[in-house]
Amino acid sequence: MNNTKQIEDQRNYAALRKPLESGRQSPQNLAGNMVLAAVLQGGLYALEYYVFAYATDHPWKRQILTGHFWFTAILIALSLIYSLPVVYRRSEKVQYLVSILVSQNLFGITFYICALLLIAEETDSSAESMITFTWMSLTFGLLVFLLVFAKFIRKIRRGDYREGSRQAAMREKFEYKSYLPGATAAGLGIFFILQYVIRQNGWKDFDSLVFVLIGFGLFYVMLFVLPEQLVILYCKFRFKSFNYYTK
Repeated sequence: MNNTKQIEDQRNYAALRKPLESGRQSPQNLAGNMVLAAVLQGGLYALEYYVFAYATDHPWKRQILTGHFWFTAILIALSLIYSLPVVYRRSEKVQYLVSILVSQNLFGITFYICALLLIAEETDSSAESMITFTWMSLTFGLLVFLLVFAKFIRKIRRGDYREGSRQAAMREKFEYKSYLPGATAAGLGIFFILQYVIRQNGWKDFDSLVFVLIGFGLFYVMLFVLPEQLVILYCKFRFKSFNYYTK
């Protein structure tokens, strides 16, 4: 009875197995990406520290840099460890978890921090205003994640990710393009937040606004991807078919 229920439950996630079946997210490919990501994470943190944090007046500058340094250092170490076949063959689930954290750090968190530090440098905002803006941007990110996650779970329960369903067929053709409408909405939210900061405090270098938009945009887009990453991780722990190496 339990096996029958598990097989039925597994069918609800069948379409999410496509990236694994294609080999794009195989342990071997993830291992190769992790070696490259370890180098990129170190380089981007150096850029964050020596370029963006040098002249910024953000009130949380020290705490942000210290916390992000240790987070990045731990991820670099784990990336190198889980790039070894002897390690990931025994714990590919943990390898996938590390890959999620690495991708979020590399393309989301790092660019968000750089954009945040740049805003503090380019505007005449007070410490209180920057703290308020920081909380606003994080709260907006949390809302984006929760809304996308709730919609994703609702689609799974509705059977949209079953093999042969309309959603599965669309996924094969468009993959992550389904996130574009949400990313556009997030971009509009970023625009209104930055517009408020610029009107209240001024902007010294308008050209740097482009980088700020890119930084916040990447952060929110990665939050759109995060729910799917977490659901696939859940499937790897629950279903053997989502794993390459099973006992």
